Amino acid sequence: MNRRNVGRVVLAALPFVLALAADLILFATWRDRLPAQVASHFVGNGRADDHASRGSYIAIVVVLFAGIGALWVLMAVAGKFTGRSYGRLVASGFAAAGGLGYLMAAVLSINVDAAQDAEGRAQDVSFPMWHLAVGVGVAALAFGLGLLLAALLPREDAPAGRRPVVVGERIELADGEIAGWARNVGAWWLPLVPLLVLGGGIVLLFTADWIAAIPALVIGVLLAVFARPYVTVDRRGLTVSGVLPWPRIRIPLDRIEAAGSRKINPLAEYGGWGYRIRPGRTGVMIRSGEGIVADLAGGRQFAVTVEDSGTAAALLNTLVDQRRTEK
Repeated sequence: MNRRNVGRVVLAALPFVLALAADLILFATWRDRLPAQVASHFVGNGRADDHASRGSYIAIVVVLFAGIGALWVLMAVAGKFTGRSYGRLVASGFAAAGGLGYLMAAVLSINVDAAQDAEGRAQDVSFPMWHLAVGVGVAALAFGLGLLLAALLPREDAPAGRRPVVVGERIELADGEIAGWARNVGAWWLPLVPLLVLGGGIVLLFTADWIAAIPALVIGVLLAVFARPYVTVDRRGLTVSGVLPWPRIRIPLDRIEAAGSRKINPLAEYGGWGYRIRPGRTGVMIRSGEGIVADLAGGRQFAVTVEDSGTAAALLNTLVDQRRTEK
C-alpha cells in the first residue's frame, strides 16, 4: 500500500474510530449509573418500547461503526474518487459518523440514573425528538470538518478529458428498415433488496408505527420497480426503464455522438452499483462486466452494464448516423 492509499485509509476511517471511541468512553463513564436493560427503541412520540442489555449496546455500537467505516474505507481506496468527489466522500463519512455517534450517545444519556423494574429494565425513559435536530446539526458540522481535512491531502484531479469509447462497429440497415434492440439486465441479488426493505417496512408497521414504516415501504416499492431493469435501443435513443414505464432514463439520439462496448468495473469506475453520478459521467451499474458506453454532446458519458452490449452499441451508432443524415 503506497503513501497515498495510507492517507486515504486513515482519513476515511478516522471519523468512525473517533465516534466509536467517544461512545465507548461515555459508556465506561456512565456504566455504574445505567440500568441493566437500557431503553433502546422508541416510537414516534419518543416513548421507549424495547430494551437491550448493556452488552448488546456495546456490540451494536462496535458493529455499526466498524461495518460502515469499512465500507467507507473500501470506497475511498478502490472507488477512484478524485478532486471534489473525493472530498465529498470523506465529508459524507464524517457526517454519518458524527450524526450516528451523537444519537447513540443520546440514547445512553437518557438512560443515566433511570429507575428500574424488577427485571432491570429502564422505566419512564423517553427520547426527546429535539435530539434528531441536534444530530443533523452535528452531522452538518462534521461534514464541513471532513471537507477541510480532505483538502489537506495532496489533491488528485480526475484524468484530463474523458475515456473515449471504442467506436467503429455498425449494423447495416436497408433504406426504410427499422430495427431495435432490448435486453433485461439481470443480477441474482436485485430482487432480494426490495424484498428485504419491504419486509423491514412491514415489521416496522406492526412493531413500531406507520410513521416509521412508510419510508421503508416507499423505498421498497421504488426498488422493486427497478429490480429487473430493461435496456432498449431504438430510434428514440438509449432507454433504461423498470417494470413500469416511469421512472426511466432516456438518452435521445440527438445527444449521442458515438457508442461502444467495453468491460466496466462499477466499484472502481463509478464508486458502486445502482444509478451513479461521477464527474463527467453517469451510469446504471447493475453488475460488473460488459456494458454500453455512449459519448454525449457536451463532453459527458453515459453507461449501462448489460449483456450483448456490442450489438446494442453497433445499432446505436447506425441510428445516430441515420439521424444525422436526415437533418
